[in-house]
Amino acid sequence: MATPRIAAVKGMNDLLPEQAPLWQKLEGTARRIAALYGFEEVRTPLVESTSLFVRGIGGETDVVGKEMYTFDDRGGESLSLRPEGTAGAVRAYVEHSRHAVDPIQKWFYLGPMFRHEAPQKGRYRQFFQFGAELFGVAEPRADVDLIALVVRFVRELGVSGLVLHLSSLGDEESRPAYREALVRHFSPHAARLSETDRRRLEKNPLRLLDSKDETVKALAEGAPSTLDYLSPASRAHFDEVLRGLDALGIDYEVDPKIVRGLDYYTRTTFELVATSGLGAQSTLAGGGRYDRMVEELGGPATPAIGFSMGLERLALLLEASGPALRRGPDLFLGVLGDEPGRTAQRVAERCRDRGCTVELTLKSGGVAKQMKRADRLGARFSAIIGDGERASGRVKLKTLATGEEREIALADLVEVVGAARETDGGQR
Repeated sequence: MATPRIAAVKGMNDLLPEQAPLWQKLEGTARRIAALYGFEEVRTPLVESTSLFVRGIGGETDVVGKEMYTFDDRGGESLSLRPEGTAGAVRAYVEHSRHAVDPIQKWFYLGPMFRHEAPQKGRYRQFFQFGAELFGVAEPRADVDLIALVVRFVRELGVSGLVLHLSSLGDEESRPAYREALVRHFSPHAARLSETDRRRLEKNPLRLLDSKDETVKALAEGAPSTLDYLSPASRAHFDEVLRGLDALGIDYEVDPKIVRGLDYYTRTTFELVATSGLGAQSTLAGGGRYDRMVEELGGPATPAIGFSMGLERLALLLEASGPALRRGPDLFLGVLGDEPGRTAQRVAERCRDRGCTVELTLKSGGVAKQMKRADRLGARFSAIIGDGERASGRVKLKTLATGEEREIALADLVEVVGAARETDGGQR
């Protein structure tokens, strides 16, 4: 009886070697763009106290109520796999008293998040995010700068067909009036709402605008606009954000229906939406202000703004729009025999010292079989070292893309391959 295979957990996917170059490009570009804007990397734990997310994100949100991976550890403490990055970053800002070091902190992160929801294209139970958080600046220029970072990141990757949606949820002065307007709008239809949505109507009616229920979505179409209830200060802030984006030539659409799925947002909210290629999961990035959250988690009153971006969705767009990024080795070095194998290994190490990537034959096989592997790997050059090459000190170097073959001194092999790599900067 065959031993049953163990599959990956549903919604948690393997990243195989041929996919890795694209992800390395995403992560490398994210780090480089973040540095251009003065953001430094922070790494927070994958597991946090469940209370952090209940307090930071909001107990009435779907993320906390339905989607978190939550468990009790052996000491009886309730822990959760992080469903997003902001709450952990704020916890770290407060716990390490970063406001005392410098109240203005600019952090970015790259890493996995976890939500127990139905897997679908671009939406997984383990997913990776690039995100950034800017603490300590209330001025609208911070909003503009962060949005500019997001836009530059996707532009440098060559992603097109994206639309920036922008809105404002107002402040403490705006919220009560808007909340009452929503209650007036939805209350006559309360009998049509599910138990969950009736509870939202009572406790946090803004959550109804983010409901997945088709009845509620239809009712939300005619709901009052948050922009009609902004306080003078919130309106002035939002208008200055728009002027800042205009000054940078960043196109946007004002969209009052942006709610975001988390309770901590205030004032500016934004989403970057793909017009095609992602189906229902079209939101590529989202973020906004959360000026009360640091204080609510025990820190001093600190304005803040952040964003997060799903890398799986970005990878899907890039895979659809361009060729694979996997790069073959600079040199495939074949071997015929034990003594030639030792010679080839020394040559391979010298090539690697020069910064060249080398695939060395480790398993015995004929020339045809080895060359077939060189082709499959996409090597730039190939050479075979046997007893004859060792004795003569000469080797045939083949350029696989053209089939051109030339004989060179074995002692010159490192220099020839290294010079070719340096000529194109390793970007062939």
